[in-house]
Amino acid sequence: MGHYAYFVAIFLMVAGLYVTVARGNLVKKLIGLSIFQTSVYLLYIAPGKLIGATAPIVAPQYATYSNPLPHVLILTAIVVGVATLALGLALVVRIREAYGTVEEDQILAEDERRDADA
Repeated sequence: MGHYAYFVAIFLMVAGLYVTVARGNLVKKLIGLSIFQTSVYLLYIAPGKLIGATAPIVAPQYATYSNPLPHVLILTAIVVGVATLALGLALVVRIREAYGTVEEDQILAEDERRDADA
């Protein structure tokens, strides 16, 4: 059970990738990307915590330290991920206004129809 976090991360990664590839709805694709991104966070954080370790405080009673760098990098990645998701949702709103749908196949068909008329 020591590798439980890795199994969860792999499951989330596969599920997020499946939703991103298999679904035609743009909002569902963004949710799949968000799930995939969360799995990467978990995969990166899992080895960062050591059992029995403490924050890197220099003191004689502490012998094992935990590296805080992965946690800091993941906080930055979460902020970037939220901003990227917000931009993606804003683009979906604009696509919905332009094409009247968020389904990928209908957007492509409408785009081909517009090209044929031009």
